[in-house]
Amino acid sequence: MKETRRQTAVPAEATAHLVATDPTLAALVARIGTLEYKLEPDLWRSLVGSIIGQQLSVRAAATIRARIAALGSNGFPGPDVILAAADEDLRGCGLSRAKAGYVRDLAHRYLAGEIDPSTLRGLPDEEVIQDLVRVRGVGRWTAEMVLIFCLGRPDVLAVDDLGIRTAVQRAYGLDERPGGPDLVRIGDAWRPFRSYASLYLWESLKV
Repeated sequence: MKETRRQTAVPAEATAHLVATDPTLAALVARIGTLEYKLEPDLWRSLVGSIIGQQLSVRAAATIRARIAALGSNGFPGPDVILAAADEDLRGCGLSRAKAGYVRDLAHRYLAGEIDPSTLRGLPDEEVIQDLVRVRGVGRWTAEMVLIFCLGRPDVLAVDDLGIRTAVQRAYGLDERPGGPDLVRIGDAWRPFRSYASLYLWESLKV
């Protein structure tokens, strides 16, 4: 499976909406400028990458992902290769015992037809989440990352994401990180482009 990730930019329509509806986001947009991010349209690769990235730094996750990719003969191993791989091979890539089990469960469900990319792409966000969380190790946050960075859904707000909560605290001058209800309230102005607001918030932690 060849590499399919591609660089894409936040749509101008979304940026204009955020600037017009939220002065704080407008300040972030002015500081950051045109924002590009990587979209991974391959659902299998996106899910594996999301499982790998759980509770890890970006750098550590990228290292493990590269090692997993090396197991494939053409860029990235498919579900059949993952199921055929020895446990020590998966652990040798840096996967914990639990995550090795998670990617095997994902591979099994893929090959059994329980996860069908074409079907998921036609489902509403919440139904996609409910389908994906049946996989071992895939929680709501992981499913939301897939919605944003694989399926390209424009209006996803991951209220449990620590990065977004920290970014909102800093940008809005809050005394503490906002909880879920407060984040939903603040983010209401961003609809229907909360995914892109999230991208700017994540980026604001780097600049």
